[in-house]
Amino acid sequence: MSSLNGHRVVVTGIGVVAPNGIGKSIFWQNLKNGLNCVDNITFFDTSEHPSKVAAEIRNFKAEDYVPLKKIKKMDRSTHMGIAASLEAVADSRLPINPHTAENIGCIIGTGAGGMGFAEHEMSVYFKEGLKKVNPYAAVSVFCGAIPGEIAIQLGIKGPNIAVSNGCTSANDAIGLAFNAIKSGSIDAVLTGGVDACVTPAIVGSFCRINALSTKKNDNPKKASRPFNLDRDGFVMSEGAWLFVFENLSYALKRGAPIYAEVVGYGSTSDAYHMTAPAPDSLQTARAMQVALRTAGLAPEQIDYIVAHGTSTPLNDRNETLAIKKAFGNHAKKLAISSIKSMIGHAVGAAAAGNFATAVLAAKEDFIPPTINYDNPDPECDLYYTPNKGETRIVNYALVNSIGFGSKNASTIVKKYKE
Repeated sequence: MSSLNGHRVVVTGIGVVAPNGIGKSIFWQNLKNGLNCVDNITFFDTSEHPSKVAAEIRNFKAEDYVPLKKIKKMDRSTHMGIAASLEAVADSRLPINPHTAENIGCIIGTGAGGMGFAEHEMSVYFKEGLKKVNPYAAVSVFCGAIPGEIAIQLGIKGPNIAVSNGCTSANDAIGLAFNAIKSGSIDAVLTGGVDACVTPAIVGSFCRINALSTKKNDNPKKASRPFNLDRDGFVMSEGAWLFVFENLSYALKRGAPIYAEVVGYGSTSDAYHMTAPAPDSLQTARAMQVALRTAGLAPEQIDYIVAHGTSTPLNDRNETLAIKKAFGNHAKKLAISSIKSMIGHAVGAAAAGNFATAVLAAKEDFIPPTINYDNPDPECDLYYTPNKGETRIVNYALVNSIGFGSKNASTIVKKYKE
């Protein structure tokens, strides 16, 4: 992954379906204001679940975005992906027609794909038999259904790829899209991440490995508390954050709006453990260093890190150590924040939420806060933008993701300048 020389890549459209708002503007405003979206789970009965809190999207209506005859043929994640894609494409004013469709790709990250659909249909199968199973289950549950249905609805005929790589899924999808455009193989890509993991089995499985917060069920607003000494696990979330990436010359030629430039991507593996990060944090640090090298940047040029910041005991300590190793003395000068403190952890889509934050921070020179920061961990001793957002020049922002399966990925965005 040496430094790449090629086409400049810019972000021209953003689409958001998130716990704190549907649409990029309300998402960003509520992040800036530190709105806490964690609450008790309402989507299913949690009587058997040790963790009873999540960040749910309660006002999403699939019928506003998906043809009625197709709604029951798709998982909730696909519904949200279509909604975000429609906003992103409209925002970018990207023309999708017979002349352009083959030169536009769709590369989407997702951790669970259509698992919610699968859960429901498995229950139907065991209770009522095969003849009652939705005939669209086979094509609705796999991860490729999300970019597939998006491409069908929008008419995109370029590369159509799902990236399922745990919590780094969206960052890796974004990295693939970045490299595809930078290499000149395609002019535009719809990319980002989608996941709908607030389901009985998914929440239950994460409970079984003690990954979720269980100590704040009676006070859910305090459950997601990255970098605090008393953090006890992450809070499950859901969402879709999609972006239109374009070759700069293509974007300029058609007069597209430009939010920011994408300049770096790095991916590494701890090769250590399926659920625990390597204690030395070397590969997490190296993902950041590879992204810096790809971008041709010195560590001192980064202004802001959108942290993975899950609120688990291991992650937050590991990420802090990794930042220190990657940035040296500059680590203490960085602004860092975790939006998971407000909207929870959307698993494979989480890095896309972080990426949207980085893009908007670079455009508006504002750092959203890490809320619930009231009991600092002495081992997490960097500047996490505690409890209140702040105005700060952001020329470069780095996005981290650290995932089960020993995965690390980082991307870098730059304030756009001609």
